[in-house]
Amino acid sequence: MDAFKRQSVADHRIKQIKLDERSILWRNADVEQERRIAIYDLIEENSFRPEREYPDDYAGPYLLDLGVEEGRLVLALSREDGTPLEKLILSLGTLRRPIRDYFAICDSYYDAIRHASPAQIETVDMARRGIHNDAADLLKDRLAGKIEVDFNTARRLFTLICVLHIRG
Repeated sequence: MDAFKRQSVADHRIKQIKLDERSILWRNADVEQERRIAIYDLIEENSFRPEREYPDDYAGPYLLDLGVEEGRLVLALSREDGTPLEKLILSLGTLRRPIRDYFAICDSYYDAIRHASPAQIETVDMARRGIHNDAADLLKDRLAGKIEVDFNTARRLFTLICVLHIRG
C-alpha cells in the first residue's frame, strides 16, 4: 500500500480506553467526575499515533488499556477488533512530582469550591491548570519516539494517570 493510501485510511485516535481498576484503590466523587469527563473528552477528540509501523500498516483506531505495574505506566494497545498490537511500559520518574503537585492543588481547588470566594477559586484554578498543562508537556516528551499525541490528548491522559495513582 503506498503512503497516500495508508494515510487516507489512517485513523490515529483512541476509540476506547479502559483503566486497570486493580491500580485504583480509592476515589472520591470529585475524582470520579474528573475521570468520567477525561474519558468522555478523550474519546470525543484525540490524536494518538504510535510511531511504530505495524506489519500490515494498521493505523487505528486503537483500544487503550492504561494501568500501573510496579511503579511503571503500562499502555496496552489493541486494534479496533481487540487484537493486541503492543504493550508499552514507561518509567514514571519524571511525572511523579507533577502527579504529587496536581493532587495537592486539586485538594486545594475542591476545598476552595466549598469555602472560598470566587476570586480565590479562580486563583487556585489557574494554578491547577498551569500544573496540568506543564504535566501534559512532560507526558508528551515522555511519549516522544513511541506515541505521538497532541496537547489535549496528553492533558486528558495525564488526568487518567493521576486517577491510577490514587491510594486513599
